[in-house]
Amino acid sequence: MHVDVLEHPVVAAQLTELRDAATDRRRFRQLLHQVARALVFDAARTIPTTPVTVESPMGPANGVELVDQPVLIPILRAGLGMLDAGLEALPGSETGFLGLRRDEETLQPTVYMNTIPALEGRPVHVLDPMLATGGSAIYAAEQVQAAGAGTVTLICLLAAPEGIEALRASGSVDRLVTASIDSHLNEVGFIVPGLGDAGDRQYGVD
Repeated sequence: MHVDVLEHPVVAAQLTELRDAATDRRRFRQLLHQVARALVFDAARTIPTTPVTVESPMGPANGVELVDQPVLIPILRAGLGMLDAGLEALPGSETGFLGLRRDEETLQPTVYMNTIPALEGRPVHVLDPMLATGGSAIYAAEQVQAAGAGTVTLICLLAAPEGIEALRASGSVDRLVTASIDSHLNEVGFIVPGLGDAGDRQYGVD
């Protein structure tokens, strides 16, 4: 599994504000959208293109158009806050949804929604703000593989070393794109220093 950490001063400043417990819900959603858009752009570096020619006001111009755009799969509910950013960056992408709820005792995911389409070898970008234990990400990757995915990329704001190692050991994801690898997980499976519960900070307490 290839790990890409997006190092950019604007993203770093936005991530700092996201971490701040004083950041209100409205601002948190705005920042999440902005960082997610930057991460999707970074993940899109490997999307293939085909040459095209268009007519500019000054005459013919050679350019490219995207081909084989990835299917976007947000993990609900926190990943929903990344979807609009993904569709802004990749407006030709199809979308599926995977709803997972973490059991706070076992830290394992349980499913309440799955609308992943037949993928037929297409690349997939899984969207989830946090890679903590890795349980949800691994489950999501296994589901998209079962639906026939090609290359699987996980896009998240923050990742814990424990989650990265679990993901690597599972062999379920080809690439991880994140804005930060944080210190560790605490005793209840939250990322430290992290930013708290991304779902609660976007939408209120579950």
